[in-house]
Amino acid sequence: MPASDRARELVLAAAHAAADKLATDVVAIDVSEQLVITDAFLVASAPNDRQVGAIVDAVEEALRAHDAKPLRREGERDGRWVLLDYAEVVVHVQHDEERTYYALERLWKDCPLIELPEEARGRKRTDA
Repeated sequence: MPASDRARELVLAAAHAAADKLATDVVAIDVSEQLVITDAFLVASAPNDRQVGAIVDAVEEALRAHDAKPLRREGERDGRWVLLDYAEVVVHVQHDEERTYYALERLWKDCPLIELPEEARGRKRTDA
């Protein structure tokens, strides 16, 4: 069963918020067939810790407007990889170096991508 309509709604809102704060390489992955705890991952990155924080704040604000509050928020103190767990969607905002090293897209390559409009995909990293 593919990601729920609610999960897709939250993914799209989070992707737009991340892109608005200049996130790079925003990707949505439908993990609903592989995991029972969530339907989708949204992965975004930024070149520095401050921007990671700005993206996280924007995503939280956007999802609050959709009546969603994170069940869990991890990694904010270090600002290198912040995870926001909204049950249906888990948002990963990573520093570019962590994004390259952990390569979540490669780990979940067997899962389908959720199509995002171009304006919600953020900028492309130039070093990738």
